[in-house]
Amino acid sequence: MKATTGERLHMHSRTVEQPDRVGVILEVRGEDGNPPYLVRFDDGHERLVYPGTDCEVEGHPAGA
Repeated sequence: MKATTGERLHMHSRTVEQPDRVGVILEVRGEDGNPPYLVRFDDGHERLVYPGTDCEVEGHPAGA
């Protein structure tokens, strides 16, 4: 997985009752766009993420 600052990380929920989590990648700390990523989620929390197979990187939002 490769990402750049400003892209969105979409973490798909593993359980029916839990919503997906989506956040903006603030920092790419790995080399050449590789993880880990510092992500600010839509609820305002920031976390260092090593994405797994339940995650996908979405491009920059339109107009950004």
